[in-house]
Amino acid sequence: MPYLTTSDGTEIYYTDQGSGRPVLLSHGWPLSSDAWSVEVKLLADHGYRTIAHDRRGHGRSSKTYTGNDMDTYARDVAELVEALDLRDLVLIGHSTGGGEMVRYAAQHGGDRVSKVITAGAVPPVMVKKDSNPEGLPIEVFDGIRAGVLADASQFWIDLAESFFGANREGSAVSEGAKRDFWRQGMNVNLAAAYDCIKAFSETDFTEDLKALRVPMMIAHGDDDQIVPIDDAARRTIELVADGTLKVYPGAPHGIYGEYRAALDQDILDFIKQ
Repeated sequence: MPYLTTSDGTEIYYTDQGSGRPVLLSHGWPLSSDAWSVEVKLLADHGYRTIAHDRRGHGRSSKTYTGNDMDTYARDVAELVEALDLRDLVLIGHSTGGGEMVRYAAQHGGDRVSKVITAGAVPPVMVKKDSNPEGLPIEVFDGIRAGVLADASQFWIDLAESFFGANREGSAVSEGAKRDFWRQGMNVNLAAAYDCIKAFSETDFTEDLKALRVPMMIAHGDDDQIVPIDDAARRTIELVADGTLKVYPGAPHGIYGEYRAALDQDILDFIKQ
């Protein structure tokens, strides 16, 4: 299994499959690159070199106590991209990974990045504050922190319900998908999981979004219970210079089933444009 050792000694696991134009995928919290397994194969099958990494503290990467913040996540991506010498690069990020990719592209990507795709992503900023009065109250995120500390295993089981929209009438998400969410969650270091809540909820990506000059596809389900579309995608499209908003009616936060099929086709089409 390939690893990159970063400048601060953290080991970042990544998978690298296929050949051709490079595509780099970043996962959501508290998951790992396994969350992108379908897309890794799909993109490799369509002639792309497809790389997906486990964020520090997550999956098979080092169980970090420090550096669990968006600036360090983006720096880790920069070191991976430079080590692999990726160019004409397409970035794809889900949820927290969308924020990670936006920050990397804006602050480190330079002329290496050609396109950015986000799905259910956290930018511009999730938490409510004076400059973001329509955001979610800090108490929401305090509750997530408390749940992770009190009983992380049960918290991942409970979170999978709203993550995949399993609490909605007519949901077709499988028990297996929910168990896999739990499995991936159980591989995150507790300190990293805890600190990442602040990273995904309080980091303000407004200036990063304004700085992007490459085409960006902003995908979001309109029944996303984790990252509400009105606070995220509908605001992001107003900030970027060259954005395309894709709204998936009834789709949840988790990428699964019909939502996955539609999103994956849109990803392939957008990359080809």
